[in-house]
Amino acid sequence: MCSQRMNMRLRLLADFAARYIWWRDETPPPENRIIAQVMSIGTYDDIRRLEAAYSADELRELRLRAQPGWISERSWEFWRGRLRAAGAGPIPEQPPRRSFYDAAV
Repeated sequence: MCSQRMNMRLRLLADFAARYIWWRDETPPPENRIIAQVMSIGTYDDIRRLEAAYSADELRELRLRAQPGWISERSWEFWRGRLRAAGAGPIPEQPPRRSFYDAAV
């Protein structure tokens, strides 16, 4: 990836983090967490900015790494349809779910 595109993405992620990550940890949030937050509660304008900076396949891969609870079911379905229409690979019908059962039980 060219450095100009990488710099554009870094500025975009910094802007998104400042607006969508309201909790602060000692370490900055990872790219996939910021993008998942925008995918879940972002404005339409920010969705378009995200799509301009990342390909449908990149967004699909980032989305598949989302942890349970990061993307709402409604947003998951919105992005599932949007990325499928853009030609991205297969996406599960349901977002990742939390499991309250221990493997030892």
